[in-house]
Amino acid sequence: MIGNSGRDWGPSSSSNPQEHLRNRVILAAEAALSDHSYVSAIDVLCGTGLLAGSHVQAWRKGRIDFLERVIQGNLHKISSSMAIFRRWALGKGLKPSETRYVRRTRTGIADLRFSKSGDPEIEIGYRTHYVSPALSKRKQKHLQEKFDQAPQTVVFQILQDSRCAECGAELERDSFLLMEAGKPLCLSCARLDDLEFLPCGDSALTRRASKYSGRVAVVVRFSRSRERYERQGILVEQSALEKAERECTQDADERAAARARGAERRREEDRALVARMAQQIGMLFPGCPPPAAEEIARHTAQRGSGRVGRTEAGRKLDEQALTLAVAAAVRHNHTDYDELLASGLDRADARQRVADRVEEILAAWRKC
Repeated sequence: MIGNSGRDWGPSSSSNPQEHLRNRVILAAEAALSDHSYVSAIDVLCGTGLLAGSHVQAWRKGRIDFLERVIQGNLHKISSSMAIFRRWALGKGLKPSETRYVRRTRTGIADLRFSKSGDPEIEIGYRTHYVSPALSKRKQKHLQEKFDQAPQTVVFQILQDSRCAECGAELERDSFLLMEAGKPLCLSCARLDDLEFLPCGDSALTRRASKYSGRVAVVVRFSRSRERYERQGILVEQSALEKAERECTQDADERAAARARGAERRREEDRALVARMAQQIGMLFPGCPPPAAEEIARHTAQRGSGRVGRTEAGRKLDEQALTLAVAAAVRHNHTDYDELLASGLDRADARQRVADRVEEILAAWRKC
């Protein structure tokens, strides 16, 4: 039984260093098990603060040769943590499942290494996941397939000139390169130069080309304004792209009709939402003129706007969400708030200046 031995392996309040480590390991393991019905060594190491998630990602991409290099603590502490974890997992009745950790390389799929020594028994210890027996066989199989899949290859569209670490070729701004073991490689040295670039924009074409291509790489570019990498497209085999293009051409009319039907369905949904929202605003603010209530509902419920009416609370006609929407409309349409912003006043200060007027109008609208 899973719960029978939980008492034996539950956290204790001892100040002994070994007991403290044991508590941390068990808390991390239990949190992972509760979250996704299995626990891995990486879950425990990250959960106890011994391993950073960013280091795991770098290791999975081949930028770190073995994971123990970036685990915080000496080998004794690491091995003690893993021993505590395994005893806890077996005591909970979890099912051990050896998992293969791999990454994509220029020559195919390579196994990732956990330990400095590379000892097979140590590697197996790290690779073994412990799965809840309550998980169905179908879900266990799905998990195993997910674990065995290597992360997708990522190619960078560079913002400044670079140079291939292997052949020395100069790579100009906007060129593509692959980072392998911390070194920039041109597509030729990365053995990706035979792939075709397919920009973002056509989801059907991208989906089909990815499906038919034996090799796929995601192309990303760093956005300085958003401070994050953003997807630009994919690299796929030419034959796959051609096949996808033929299919997209053949059923273009059918997909266009489906898009039109979807667009009309969304318009109907939006009209219904605006009507319900306007009615609810009228109930919350009986003094609000009906045309104003409808305009507020239409504005706040605009699809893709990110306004409060498009939040889950807004779509559920939550009173607080609709009150915020009405207050925003009053602020913009019945005060000099916009003029204050245009004059350079800070947004918070501008809101403070008009707050009394906004509340005065809301109070009047709440009256029958």
